[in-house]
Amino acid sequence: MRSVTYSMSASLDGYIVGPDGGFNWTPTPEAVRRFATDEVRGVGVHLLGRRLYETMLCWEDADVRTFDASMREFAEVWNPLPKVVFSTTLSEVRGNARLASGSLAEEIERLRAEPGEGGIAIGGATLAAEAAALDLIDEYRVRVYPVLVGGGIPFLLQAERQVDLELVETRTFDSAIVYLRYRVVRERRVPS
Repeated sequence: MRSVTYSMSASLDGYIVGPDGGFNWTPTPEAVRRFATDEVRGVGVHLLGRRLYETMLCWEDADVRTFDASMREFAEVWNPLPKVVFSTTLSEVRGNARLASGSLAEEIERLRAEPGEGGIAIGGATLAAEAAALDLIDEYRVRVYPVLVGGGIPFLLQAERQVDLELVETRTFDSAIVYLRYRVVRERRVPS
């Protein structure tokens, strides 16, 4: 069964977007860009909320010939990736995207049942919060940037339940950006 992963960049105080609606506090060094590209290579389908979908359209619209090598490589991986967009306001989407035809739970259930390579990624805090509330996320991945932005959209919208996590991987980049990967613990282990 395909796993569901929520992965985003965040400030140290836990925001994916700052108070001004931007994320210009996230200059992305070459090593982090390559790491993110490799992460997307492991994805079979990406689920996005409207805001993130509209943000990521820049990759569809850009002239990739003007990109440096690592940005071009990301575009070559991202653009053909199948995407499912959850929106109540959009009537159409572009590129290799489609509008969700069912609820988030229905879409994930269908995608998990389909044969296919790669996992199911979720992008966007609101969509991820809905998936987390339904206990549909298997892994949380965050690239933590060494900055405090003081507000904005949090990586995790408030959930009113405890979720136990197991640390799977950490990585510190030369730029002081730290990657954390956690797996959801579905069954509590009883110490022997």
